[in-house]
Amino acid sequence: MTAGFGSPSTTLEQRDEVESLISDLGFHPEELVFDEPWELRAFALAVAAHTSGRYAWPEFQQALASSIKAWEDSVEDLADPSWSYFEHWVNALQQVLEHAGQVDSGTLHSRTQVVLDAPANRNHHEPHYEPVAVDPALTNRTGARA
Repeated sequence: MTAGFGSPSTTLEQRDEVESLISDLGFHPEELVFDEPWELRAFALAVAAHTSGRYAWPEFQQALASSIKAWEDSVEDLADPSWSYFEHWVNALQQVLEHAGQVDSGTLHSRTQVVLDAPANRNHHEPHYEPVAVDPALTNRTGARA
C-alpha cells in the first residue's frame, strides 16, 4: 500500500525533497529564514510549481542567480537596504513561469492591481498566511474595480 498525501512517509519524503532543493541553492535548510509572510508564500509557490512539473529547478536557479546579479550590478553598495532575497525569488519564479507559458505578465499585472486596489479590511495591517481573496462583486469583468 502506498502512502497517501499527508502520511508520515510522504511528508518525510517531501521534506527531504524540499531540503535538497534548498541545498541546491547554496543554503542549509535551517539557514532559510522568512521575515515576512509573503516570503514563505513565495517560497512555497516556487517549490509547488517545480514539484508539479511546471519548470525545472536548474532553470529557476539560473533565473534567481541572474536576478541577483542584475541587482548587484545596479547598486554601488551591496549593503544597500533595497536588498530582498525573496523579491529576486519572486522575479525568478515569474520569469520561469512566463517562459514555460504558465503565466501571462499582462494578466499577472492586472490581477496584482486588483488585489492592490481592493479596500483594506479592518485587519489589513496584520500578517495573513492564507491566499489573498478578492470579492468578485467588487470588480468588473476586466478585473478593474467596479
